[in-house]
Parts: sequence; structure tokens; C-alpha cells
Amino acid sequence: MNLLLMLGGALVFVIGLLISIAWHELGHLSTAKLFGIRVPQYMVGFGKTIWSRKKGDTEYGIKAIPMGGYIRMIGMFPPGADGKVSARSTSPFRSMIEDARSAAYEELQPGDETRLFYTRKPWKRVIVMFAGPFMNLVLAMAIFFGLWMTYGVNQTTTTVDSVSDCVLSQKENRKTCKDGDQVAPAKAAGLQAGDKIVAFDGKPVKDWDALSGKIRDTIGPAVITVQRDGKQLKLDTKLVQNIVPKTDGHGGYVAGEYVPAGWLGFSAKKEIIPLTFGQSVDRVGEVVQGSVQALAKLPGKIPALWNSAFNGAERAPDSPMGIVGAARINGEIATMDIPAGEKMAGWLSVLGMFNLSLFLFNMLPLLPLDGGHIAGALWESVRRGVARVFRRADPGPFDVAKLMPAAYVVAAVFVCFTLLVLVADVVNPIKIT
Repeated sequence: MNLLLMLGGALVFVIGLLISIAWHELGHLSTAKLFGIRVPQYMVGFGKTIWSRKKGDTEYGIKAIPMGGYIRMIGMFPPGADGKVSARSTSPFRSMIEDARSAAYEELQPGDETRLFYTRKPWKRVIVMFAGPFMNLVLAMAIFFGLWMTYGVNQTTTTVDSVSDCVLSQKENRKTCKDGDQVAPAKAAGLQAGDKIVAFDGKPVKDWDALSGKIRDTIGPAVITVQRDGKQLKLDTKLVQNIVPKTDGHGGYVAGEYVPAGWLGFSAKKEIIPLTFGQSVDRVGEVVQGSVQALAKLPGKIPALWNSAFNGAERAPDSPMGIVGAARINGEIATMDIPAGEKMAGWLSVLGMFNLSLFLFNMLPLLPLDGGHIAGALWESVRRGVARVFRRADPGPFDVAKLMPAAYVVAAVFVCFTLLVLVADVVNPIKIT
């Protein structure tokens, strides 16, 4: 039964992946057609075509391997300096350039001379290339805001879940009290499970972050106001200094780092609570910031990923994860003993993060990524602008094809990294249960 649930959860991710890819390519397709560029193919997936249908100028289809997608646009690169779109060369680098140029004109038909990608103004080319990643960003934001504002997120509240019996350093593994241990301030004050803390030293507290901050900043006497059985009670307590986890400033904790701070001695209850629009904006800002930082740190995580894949090292929770790993996470969510709504929220969260990652990754200014073509168009715009200012001859379109040798290197690096992640996801996967 668990196997069937896991496969079902993985299938949900695959379907979401295909929708995300199709949505991405639709951004490129719609804007290319808007600017009169001919698009012979719109494909979801790679490998053998399992279904296709031609409508107008474009063949629409689905391929066997759901690992990406593409559209083919005529004239992605300008002709060479000699005006030709293909040439023979004994140089391997030159051959890469000419092969790419030739492929860009492979399906050229009479009348296409006015429908070539490179002939469009730079700003139009930027829009066409940006539209794909932008669609992923739109989908990610729709998922995040829709999920957070309707269903909610798991938040720590100011309601007491349990009260500690004694003062134990948070850094210790010890969970039980010994003779001579000091009684926890919360227990000494009479705090009980189910109490909702509404004020600290007479000042109202509306959320856990505010309450936690006040507790950490206080060592000594304090008055805790709680709501219990419909009544408000004031409890006198005396907070002590303890060793507690270091906060990251964004509502979380820094793994393995501890600091001395004020301590009351209770655990707070967690509940799924919908966010307001403003809270969702703040949260999405934190998610985007974290994703950008994770992308920047990606090269530094390769050694640990290699050790996880081939040397049996423990897989870090923030380790890079690929499509197989994400599908496995969805499968694990399906097997968890949680309400159906919580499972759906988990699946949507994975899909939202996947789309956000697609946006950020594709915006890297490297060929063959969309960001590389955007950078080429922007550079062409700058060159032409400088030429106009200094009344020089128009330098013409920037020949992005000349960067193809570097693009092949980037593509090879991406393929190797993808294979490494795949091996790690199979032999040493990230687990949430």
C-alpha cells in the first residue's frame, strides 16, 4: 500500500513538472508569435515523440522523457560575417559555431526572411527569452500566495503545548531531570498546557516571534499574562539564563549554533494558520532570498554531494535535489499519516519551489540558458546605443553563435551536475520522514 501511495505522490509531481514545462515554453511561444517569429516546434519533454499535432506553422507535441522542453525559433543566430548560415571548418570551435548557426536555419522556408528571431529588436528578443522563466515565476507566486492565504502555513503560536520540569541546556541531549536540577521558571509560575500567552510584562504579544524575542531578552522577574478557560491570569515568574538555539533572524534557527539567552521553559503549540496578503509578501521575500543564496552556494556544495553519492556520507537536508529527489519527496508526503489537505499543501509547496528554482536558474546569464540569450540581446542594445551616441556605423546584431563553444562547456557542466544529483537522489536521497 505504501509503495502505491509513494508512486502516486511521485506521479503527482511528474504531472506538475510537465505542466510547469509546458507553461514555461508557452511563454516563449506566445511572445515569439506576438512579434512575428516563426516557431516550427513546441515540445514538452525530450527523446522520442509520443504525440504531436500541427496547427498553423507550429507542430505541438509531447516527448517520452519529461526532463524539459523547448520551442524551435527560426534564425536564432545571425548569418556569419560572409553572409552565409553554414560553412565548413577544420577548427572544432569554429565547427561548433557553424553547426549551431546551420541548425538555426534548418527549417527555413520562403518568406521566413522577415520572421527570423535575430532580426527583431533587442527589447523584443529580451521579452521572448524572459517570458519563459517569467511564466515559472508567475506560477510559483500563484501557488505560494494561493496556498498561504487560503490553507495557511504551519506556525508556532503563543499557546503552550507542554511545560518543562527543570532547567536543561538546549544544547544537551538529556531529556530527563536529575536531582538538584533547578525547577523551570514556567512550571514554578504555574504555566499550564493550553494556556495562551497574551502579554509579557504588560505589553501585548500577538505572535511567537514577538514573544520569543521578549523571553530571550529577559533574565529575571517578569509577569506573564495568559488566557485560560476564558479568563486572563497574571503569573509572576523569574526567567533564567540558558543555552538556546541561535535564531537566523527570519523565524528559524541556525543549525548547531547556540547562544546564552533568557529562558522560560515551555514548548509552544504549532498550528496551520492562513497568512494575510502582507504576511505572504514578507514570506515570499524570505523564500526568494533563501533560494538566491542557495543558488549562489551551489558550487560549494558539490564536494559534500559527491561524498553523499559515492562515499556514503550523510546527505545534508539543504543538499541540491533534482527531479527524482523531488518526486521521491512527493511520494513520502503521500505515505504520511496526515490529512489530505496537508498532503496537497506539501505537494504544492514542492511544485512552487521547483518553479521558483526554474526561474532563478534560467536567469543566469549563461548560454544555453535563457539568461544567456537575454544578456546577448542587452549587450547588442548597448553596442548599438554607444554607436549612435558617437555617430559610428551600426555594429549590427551581436553574433551569439560565437559563444557556442562556451555554451557547450556550460551544458557539459550542467549535465555532469545533473547526473551527480541523480545518483545522490537514488542511492542517498533526502528524506522528510
